[in-house]
Amino acid sequence: MFIIAFLTVVTTLFAGWRAARRLRYFLHVFQLHGYKSGEFRAWVVHRFRTLVFRLSHKLALAELVLVAIAAAFFAPFPVAAVALPLWAVTFASSRRYRSDREKKPLKYTNRMQRLLATAALLAILPIAGGLSIWLRGDLADLIWYLAGLFLADFLAPAWVLAAAALMHPVERRIREGFKRQARRRLGRRSDLKIVAVTGSYGKTSTKNIIGNILGLRYQTLITPGSYNTPMGLCLVVNNMLRAEHQVLVLEMGIRHPGDMDELCGLVRPHIGVVTSIGIAHLESMGTIDRIADEKARMIANMDAEGVAVLNMDDDRVAAMTEQARGRIWRISAQGHPGGDLAAFDIRYDHRGTSFLVRDRNGTEQRFRTRLLGAHNVTNILLALAVGCGMGLRLRQMTHVVEQIEPVPHRLQLRREGPVTIIDDAFNANPVGALNAVEILGTFRSGRRIIVTPGMIELGERQHEENRLLGEHIADHADLALLVGRKQTTPIREGLQAKNFPAENLHVFDALRDAQAFLASFLREGDVVLYENDLPDQYDE
Repeated sequence: MFIIAFLTVVTTLFAGWRAARRLRYFLHVFQLHGYKSGEFRAWVVHRFRTLVFRLSHKLALAELVLVAIAAAFFAPFPVAAVALPLWAVTFASSRRYRSDREKKPLKYTNRMQRLLATAALLAILPIAGGLSIWLRGDLADLIWYLAGLFLADFLAPAWVLAAAALMHPVERRIREGFKRQARRRLGRRSDLKIVAVTGSYGKTSTKNIIGNILGLRYQTLITPGSYNTPMGLCLVVNNMLRAEHQVLVLEMGIRHPGDMDELCGLVRPHIGVVTSIGIAHLESMGTIDRIADEKARMIANMDAEGVAVLNMDDDRVAAMTEQARGRIWRISAQGHPGGDLAAFDIRYDHRGTSFLVRDRNGTEQRFRTRLLGAHNVTNILLALAVGCGMGLRLRQMTHVVEQIEPVPHRLQLRREGPVTIIDDAFNANPVGALNAVEILGTFRSGRRIIVTPGMIELGERQHEENRLLGEHIADHADLALLVGRKQTTPIREGLQAKNFPAENLHVFDALRDAQAFLASFLREGDVVLYENDLPDQYDE
């Protein structure tokens, strides 16, 4: 019996370790999906064959059947002596669930810690139940113990969903508490000016430019990164906002109908900026008109003293003038008539971009920026309009615009030895992707190489937009390194439609494989564009 006891301990440790790694993996994916059970459930169904029901589970089911059959013909001791080590070997590998390869590591927030503890407790129950039957019964009860180990491992996604459901009332109360605290803090700050930026593309860049410009005159707090959800804004207001801050610059993101009203119910902006309307999040919003209507709710939620800053080059944004009750600043970088600020004579060179700005009074001022791309001219115009609305003059803002650094991973230009890197890894929209590829095409120092997995969450437009991206790559790049064999199929179709040389196309399973290839392939003068970098849950 000592041998059986020893094998039971070893098997429990091996299987328990693998179940823990697997549970952590699915919790990470759940976090990447914003703790949205519906999105996580859809992901699990889509990846069931590749990530949920693994080869180890198929082998384990076969072992369970064999144990049940063997128990009828052999003594329990030899059955257990063979089955236990075989089971331990079956569940020994957890390489697929390694945390050191994660692009965006799991954040052990208070919410995640609560979810982890609940899910772990649920996962332990079948192990404890099977082990209890096994220890209190006889060797013939081995199958119940193995079944418990199997369920603990295989049902990891179910434990996550069950834990989320159990914790939902608790999390809802906690969220409402954070919201009340944020509303109280803002309610005591009648002196605070709030500038909010929304749009399908360009929110973070525009927000940062606005914050830099307003910093000329005001103590300004800029929300970090992409803190554009209700809980992200609560975190900023409750933990970062200080008495000395005069202006709060934030962004508002939406993924589902009703999101904007929730955000405006928490933070009501004095100045609202709308950058653009596109097909980002089309999958969750349904149609582009719904996206436009949802973004327009920010303008509709502003009172008569509010100021709307709108990009007139986007027809859907221009239509929001009808919902604005206060002052409107109209900007255009494409010659739209009637703009309050317009950009002309846009030029690009190795130092960045220069352009002429003319206000509604005819005053002109030339600006230069290190930022690349026509879309950044629009972003700067929006920020200049906010600055003018807050009492600054164009000539006061020229130096700030010239010193603005690119947002990390958004058309960020850098040198790595003899190679030029254009890092656009955080861009996931079609307009920005095409613009980045065009910028790659302007370089002439060496081979122009793009590394991309394509774009996601574009609904029914996803295949077509990725195919168009492939055609654009064929026109502007010399080599294409695609990441993900299935999801980049439309890009390959676009490349083939433009007769892109097959020898210049390489497809990899993961970004790290593409980077390993580049390490020995690059030569002096090459330019590499990293266009989009999908989150971990989209790895194939």
